[in-house]
Amino acid sequence: MAVRFLFARTLCLALILGTAGLAPALAQDDPPAAPGKQKKLPEAPAKLPKVDRTKNLDFLFGALKAAPDDVSAKHVEARIWAIWIQTPSDTAALLMARAKTAVDAQKIEIAIKLLDSVIKLRPDYIEAWNRRATLYYMQNDYGRSLADIQQVLIREPRHFGALAGLGMIMQEVGDEKRALEAYRKALAVNPHLEKIPDQVKSLTEKVEGRDI
Repeated sequence: MAVRFLFARTLCLALILGTAGLAPALAQDDPPAAPGKQKKLPEAPAKLPKVDRTKNLDFLFGALKAAPDDVSAKHVEARIWAIWIQTPSDTAALLMARAKTAVDAQKIEIAIKLLDSVIKLRPDYIEAWNRRATLYYMQNDYGRSLADIQQVLIREPRHFGALAGLGMIMQEVGDEKRALEAYRKALAVNPHLEKIPDQVKSLTEKVEGRDI
């Protein structure tokens, strides 16, 4: 169950990320080529324009809240995950790929050690913290999982996967009030999360009582 919310996104999801804004538009008013002469193709820029990751995420989170249906929301959600998954360096990408291979082979301890290396190399890379939190959860090591979730939320308070994972851990340890708070925060960011609304409804009745 935890894997669905925290670790269900694979590296191939990065391919879903749209490329709008990454390539400069071709000039629209170039003069026509002289008869008999081939039009010169535009040269590639020496340096690609820098994409503002924060603005991209802000826009996508706004679109996620405003999504008219679950299908539209899933497309937006996939693009958010794709940005989160993007690795900050080739070394980090290699280590993340090896960690995924280790998980697929049920070698969880090896995967955790690989993620340790990613976090040591790039502590700003949120997805490494998030995936390690999931692996600790799978080992029922809730203390370490919660510590990693905290690191995710410090860096990205809108991380609905980590918030949902926090809710699940709190629910399993019997802290239903904090579980409800975490689930509500997750839904405030992403109203289209699967199964979380049912958890919120059930916990609301337990924590706050039924409406009269």
